[in-house]
Amino acid sequence: QAQLVESGGGLVQAGGSLRLSCAASGRTFRRSTMGWFHQAPGKEREFVAAISWNGGTTSYADSVKGRFTVSRDGAKNTVYLQMNSLKPEDTAVYYCAARPNYQAEFNSWGQGTQVTVSS
Repeated sequence: QAQLVESGGGLVQAGGSLRLSCAASGRTFRRSTMGWFHQAPGKEREFVAAISWNGGTTSYADSVKGRFTVSRDGAKNTVYLQMNSLKPEDTAVYYCAARPNYQAEFNSWGQGTQVTVSS
């Protein structure tokens, strides 16, 4: 399984931007779909965005389309989530996850990074 470490979270005012990073170690990063999920207090973890192993396909939750962009850098084994026009409802812990191409589910998770958006 990949080892994943998120960074880049913090406190930002509504309308602001943050970029999250997820550094991956292990051999499976380059053959894995990478995803971002978030979990707000008292709520279940939800899908935010994902990018295919070669970066050719991306997908987003409806709530973040047009505001968030997922990307990856194979040379750095890192996946990013650029978050613009942030809203208070984006406040959550954000998790990075990996799904190897031979797996049906995300099976590696980072420890999470807190994003707080003030109104």
